Amino acid sequence: MSDWYPAGLEDDMRPRLFAAADRGEPIVLVTIVAADGGGPRGVGAQMAITATEAAGFLSGGCIEADVILHARAALADGQSREIVYGRGSPYVDTKLPCGGRLELLVERLEPTDRAIHDLRLAETQRQRVVYVTDGQRRSVGPAGEGVKGRDYPPSQRLIVIGSDPFALAIAGQGLNAGWRVDLVRPKGPEAPPPLPVGYHRGTIGEAFSHLGPDPWTAIAIATHDADLDHDALIRALKSPAGYVGVLGARRRLPERMRRLEAAGLSAEALSRLKAPIGLAIGARTPAEVAIAVIGEIIAARR
Repeated sequence: MSDWYPAGLEDDMRPRLFAAADRGEPIVLVTIVAADGGGPRGVGAQMAITATEAAGFLSGGCIEADVILHARAALADGQSREIVYGRGSPYVDTKLPCGGRLELLVERLEPTDRAIHDLRLAETQRQRVVYVTDGQRRSVGPAGEGVKGRDYPPSQRLIVIGSDPFALAIAGQGLNAGWRVDLVRPKGPEAPPPLPVGYHRGTIGEAFSHLGPDPWTAIAIATHDADLDHDALIRALKSPAGYVGVLGARRRLPERMRRLEAAGLSAEALSRLKAPIGLAIGARTPAEVAIAVIGEIIAARR
C-alpha cells in the first residue's frame, strides 16, 4: 500500500466486483464475519482486492496491508481463508490497538460467479438482498427476517432540486458520500452543472418520471421559488422516497403546510417532510447546510 490510501474511502464493494467481472478478472472479497472490541468497522465491512488494486478498509490502517497479502495469495491458489487478527491471532506482529478481535473471510470470486451477476441484477432492479457465503458456496437472495448474511440494500441516491450554491453544495456533499446524485433545474441552461451529476432540465414531473424515486432515494428541494417548491413537494411526498426535505425559513413553514394540506396531502405524508431541511447544527453557509442535510439523510435511513 502507498502512504495514502484514498480507495479506503469506498465502502460499497459492489462497483469493484462489477468492474472486475466486466474486465474478465478474478477478485477477492474480504469480509468481517465477527468482531469483538472497539474497532472502527463492524461485521459486514469489506475490502475488494485484485492483482493490481485494493479498495475498502477494515481497521483504520492496522491490518489492511497484511489483508492484501492474504488476498493476493487467495488469488494465486484459489483457496478461501479465514483469518483472525487481535486476540488469539497467530499474527503477533500485526496489532489491533483497540485490543479487540476481528475474524475475516477471504474468498476469490471468478468474473463469471453467479453471485456477482445476482448482485448486479438486484442493484439494477433496486432490490434489497442478502449475500450468503461460506467461502466456497455463495448465494444472493431476498432480505428477510432470520436471513443471515451480508445485507446489500440498493445504493443511496440523492435528487437535488434547485440551482443556487445551497443546491450545488448539497449535491457535492452527496457525491462526497459516494451516492448517485441527480440535479433537477426546470428550464435550466443547456450547459451542465459544475459537478459530475445527472442533470435534468425538464419539468419536475418529467424528472421524477425518469428517475423513479424509491425508498433508497433522498429528495432535497432548494429552489427558493414557492410555487416550484410546492410542485416538487407534492410529487416528492406522494413518492416512496425515503427522505424529503425543503430549504426555507421556519416562519414560512405554516403557510407551506397549509398549501400542501389543501392540495390533498395526508397527515401521514406531511409528517415525512423535513423542514427546515437538515440537522439542527446552526448551519448557515451552503457548505454547512449541505453537511447538515447529508447527516439528516443518513440518520433517517437508520
